[in-house]
Amino acid sequence: MSSLGLRTGSLLVFATAALLSGCGIAPGQRMVTPAAIQDTGGDYSTEANTQQQIPITDINLTLLRKMNQAQTTAPMSPQMLALFGKPTAYKVGPGDVLQIVVWDHPELAAALGQPAQNTKTTDAAPGFLIDESGDVQFPYAGTVHVAGKDVASIQKELSRRLSKVYQKPEVTVRVASFRAAQVYVDGEVRTPGAQSVNDIPMSLTTAISLSGGLSPNADRSRVVLIRNGVPYQLNMDDLIKRGRNPSDIYLQPGDMLRVASREDSGVYVMGEVNKPATILPMRNGSLTLSQAISDSGSFDSNTAAARQLFVIRNSTSEAPEVYHLDATSPVSMVLANQFELQPKDVVYVGQGGLVRFNRVLNLLLPAINAAVTGAVLAK
Repeated sequence: MSSLGLRTGSLLVFATAALLSGCGIAPGQRMVTPAAIQDTGGDYSTEANTQQQIPITDINLTLLRKMNQAQTTAPMSPQMLALFGKPTAYKVGPGDVLQIVVWDHPELAAALGQPAQNTKTTDAAPGFLIDESGDVQFPYAGTVHVAGKDVASIQKELSRRLSKVYQKPEVTVRVASFRAAQVYVDGEVRTPGAQSVNDIPMSLTTAISLSGGLSPNADRSRVVLIRNGVPYQLNMDDLIKRGRNPSDIYLQPGDMLRVASREDSGVYVMGEVNKPATILPMRNGSLTLSQAISDSGSFDSNTAAARQLFVIRNSTSEAPEVYHLDATSPVSMVLANQFELQPKDVVYVGQGGLVRFNRVLNLLLPAINAAVTGAVLAK
């Protein structure tokens, strides 16, 4: 072979060795990602050539204890604790219909009027309609502002006003039709939509039950309550573990409750596994590293490097995290079974050294053949 062929072959061997030397990563090292190049009017600053280092953390018992302690000892915020409490009496509002009865005075019953014929289910019940200003009109009592008051308060006010006309009037007030207040339940429930609030306190679990219950795809760990424009993230199973009953959270008029889907919390498993896929968490939101590997068909025995199992977290943020597990260790599956994954985590299984060599060689074979052909023709 000519000196040209020898030089070409040496160059390709050197390139192959260089490519293979950069294919592996060992625990304790750092992944290096190029920083964004800063364009300053055509000139590149020296900082543009710097590189950002992402540390790799080994998954071990110390790390797992630290994660579990941080999760179990994290206190609930005062805003979250404020959601729990005892129910309050129903406050009437515009659109509600009141039934007002003054005993021993049948002449006042005429104020109710006669019920309309062929009424629809959506029509208001006969009674005194609270107008858009929150007022009702009642004989001898005049205009009474009732919006934001409970039935007991309205009854006392009417008795006080009517006592100027009648001696010790006995007044009974009840809500004949509840139309002022609603809550909205959305997401992974069987019948999403608006639920009317009445004099029976509506808890979080009651609202879900009235909406047909949770769907099979519901994620109980990601329930969002939006109140006055402020979202509250609720993990129903975690609340129970902390001794907090979700039924002690009572909804208020205008609240919105949304149950997230498990599909929004998927984990991506890729690399040298038999079935790369997006793995969904269980209904309580939990998913361990061992479950994700098992659901993806486990490692590919022909190509996988079990010691190169990585979990990439917060990959789209400015502070990504990378965790490493050597799955060849006898206790590796114990650690993997305790390592909880988070939504949008990426689980990656690396390639074995021989596989990397074969794939690089396949990429270089066309160039090698072209170099040998060129050397032959140069003779």
